[in-house]
Amino acid sequence: MTTVEMNGDGAVAERPATVRTADGARLVGTWFEPAHPRTASAAVLVVCGAGIPARFYEHFARYLAARGAAVLTFDYRGIGASREGSIRKLRSGMEDWAVQDIASGFAEVRKQHPDLPLCAVAHSVGTLLMGAAPDAARLRRLVFFGPHTGYWRDYGARWRWLLYGVWHVSMPALTRMVGYFPGKRLRLGEDLPPRVALDWAGRRRPELGRDPDEARRFRQILSRYPEIRADTLVLSITDDAFAPPAAARRVLSLYPNLAVTQEIVAPADLKCRRLGHFGFLRRPASEFFWQRAAQWLIVPIVEQHAPHANTPPIQSGRPYPPPPGV
Repeated sequence: MTTVEMNGDGAVAERPATVRTADGARLVGTWFEPAHPRTASAAVLVVCGAGIPARFYEHFARYLAARGAAVLTFDYRGIGASREGSIRKLRSGMEDWAVQDIASGFAEVRKQHPDLPLCAVAHSVGTLLMGAAPDAARLRRLVFFGPHTGYWRDYGARWRWLLYGVWHVSMPALTRMVGYFPGKRLRLGEDLPPRVALDWAGRRRPELGRDPDEARRFRQILSRYPEIRADTLVLSITDDAFAPPAAARRVLSLYPNLAVTQEIVAPADLKCRRLGHFGFLRRPASEFFWQRAAQWLIVPIVEQHAPHANTPPIQSGRPYPPPPGV
């Protein structure tokens, strides 16, 4: 079923999407497209953060679609609308989200819109996982919202020990006790499959992989990163506890061939008291970030404007050096 929603900038058509992965998982998503598909000028996959359901990105997807993008959102296996059966029995880890789920999302975008430039918007740890998908090498333009790898020393200094206690002490203990991480009950996002939760909780060292088995799994994730050469806009928020601007360096150092422009935004720049990790998604301040993403991704449709006067790029067009210990 397709529904058409009128937006102040243009009519947006929404339709359900079902994506099948190579290993047989069923992913549930939604297409957001201009009501007149021939007006679309970019095809965009939204890559969610860990434990953040796709519905959180729907307003943003509609915003892009109203301005000329065909946008696909989807939930990873075991999360949100893609959750099926007992989450305790799901043995998939983060490498399955990366190599299988995100890859299948890109394949669906290319199948539905083969003639449009392939683009993506990734949020949070989705910026790390996205690079494992084979089709990521086809990306023309890319936007990162709050990139980080989940390594605890990259958390904002003010919140570092609190977040360490929640995500790297309490989360593994609860996961082993309950059989999965009960994020909904704790108001900490979606419930997480056990292996995904333990992958996240295990990020106590700067390198990916705590033992030979994990190192092998994450090598599979990292091997394709040098193939990605997209023009990339990185948007970081100064009071983002998970992904302060410095945390972006660890992610970007894994993508040696991106052409990067990073912009740093403080709450005061947008006349806000705070923004945090979800400032990219919460109105009204979020529309600044949505506008920047639209300007970056939908070049033929959206008139280009200069970046926000208070958020100049700190680096443009060259790869980032790795942080200490990467």
